[in-house]
Amino acid sequence: MSAPLLLGLLCSLLLALGGALLHKGWRQSGEERVLQRLGQDLAPPEPGSSRAGWLERAFLRAGLELPRERLGLLLTFWLLAALLAALAGGWITALAVVSLVPLGLRAWLGWRYRKRVKRMVEQLPQLLDQVVRSLHAGRTLGDAVVRAIDASPDPLRAALARVSRDVQLGVGLPDALQEVADLFEQEELRILALGVRVNHRYGGSASELLGNLIKVIHEREQIARQLRAMTGETRFTAVVLAILPISVAGYILAVNPSYLLSLWMDASGQRMLLTAFAMQVLGCIVLWRMLRSV
Repeated sequence: MSAPLLLGLLCSLLLALGGALLHKGWRQSGEERVLQRLGQDLAPPEPGSSRAGWLERAFLRAGLELPRERLGLLLTFWLLAALLAALAGGWITALAVVSLVPLGLRAWLGWRYRKRVKRMVEQLPQLLDQVVRSLHAGRTLGDAVVRAIDASPDPLRAALARVSRDVQLGVGLPDALQEVADLFEQEELRILALGVRVNHRYGGSASELLGNLIKVIHEREQIARQLRAMTGETRFTAVVLAILPISVAGYILAVNPSYLLSLWMDASGQRMLLTAFAMQVLGCIVLWRMLRSV
């Protein structure tokens, strides 16, 4: 495909996108935008509903908001980068740009999610301890949880703010906690939601239940630290095996760049390099899965 044709397609795409955005902005008046924002604040969409896609769920788990207003612009820049890569380096470079952008976004969101959940689990015993003290002071379980969430630091307060709002609006505390547990898919939150549901249905001492849950969280954290210390050598070996081929390729490119460039200029050399890259990615994925299973 020639360069003028690619540029013509890009201009047509940008023109169509601009016309669609102009038509949407013309139809949506200021009053409708205010009403829409009020409706979102009062009744936000369910994270697990069909309307909320996997991308919105990933942003919510990472503590971010999906940029709906800029989504079309970001997609346009993505396509523009792919077209420029195709013009500069061919279809292989364009394919790399098209595939690396969503993979990088997914990896970044996953990293933020894991970091946020780890911090939430560290803050959860303090919240439960404050709930237990509020129960001993004579408050109800729902009121104690709401007060503890409001007094908690971020990111736990931001993650459980939905529970506090739902309880104040009349939603049952077990359902609100189960909703957050389904969103973050964390075992400690699921245990908390299950314990509160059992206590709500069959009765019992809520303070004793939360005290036992605090002990379980501390024990799980201690076991996780011991396992991390025992598998330190294995994890270090996996990191070395993952970095070693990339380091060797970088060394060869720095010392003798003509060697790899001559391979890239040849058709069979391109196939060899692409096969090596695919095997490297597959090996990193296998090592990562093995470490996750330890």
